[in-house]
Amino acid sequence: MSRVYVLLGPPGAGKGTQAAIIAEKCGIPHISSGNIFRENLQNNTNLGKQARLYMDKGELVPDGVTIGMVEDRLSQPDCREGALLDGYPRTPTQAQALNEFLKKNGNKINAVPFINVPSNELIERLSGRWTCKAEGHVYHLKYKLPKQANICDLDGSVLYQREDDKRETVEQRIKVYVEQTAPLIAFYKKDGLLFEVDGSLPIEQVTDKLMKIVNC
Repeated sequence: MSRVYVLLGPPGAGKGTQAAIIAEKCGIPHISSGNIFRENLQNNTNLGKQARLYMDKGELVPDGVTIGMVEDRLSQPDCREGALLDGYPRTPTQAQALNEFLKKNGNKINAVPFINVPSNELIERLSGRWTCKAEGHVYHLKYKLPKQANICDLDGSVLYQREDDKRETVEQRIKVYVEQTAPLIAFYKKDGLLFEVDGSLPIEQVTDKLMKIVNC
């Protein structure tokens, strides 16, 4: 691996959109912790089985299992030229393990772009989302209204708000993110790797700023 980036940002900051753009422009895989978990669970790998034991009991999956999954993914051939990590690491312990793994393989993290968006804007972005019951098409009370109130333009089904898009849930998700990520931001800032980008800007401007950071 030669170019390794860790993309940070709260829920609703547009990380997924930007990660896909950066990965394509840089010619490296976008590695999402959520996808890694799903793949290991679906394929019933040894690490997936271990994770399931904790998840079935409603417990958090230990760092060791998560770290093992990510290291296994980073060892695959498509990561030879580098990788863009999204959703990992989540804690300083995971960040330290990632540093050690990369160092052992003669690599290091090049930059940690941080897409920052004020909490009130994140709440507006996320809690305004409504989804259609038939196909899951997404609308927004401010940015993408349906032509007919509460009805999907594409299939005519009723729109509803998912539990994780409700304001109380969104506020809790952001609170947890801030608590969990503050030490991680400090960890990377200390190493001079953190580069903050204003995620309130239009998507294209955010992309431009991120591309200057990763310098692909």
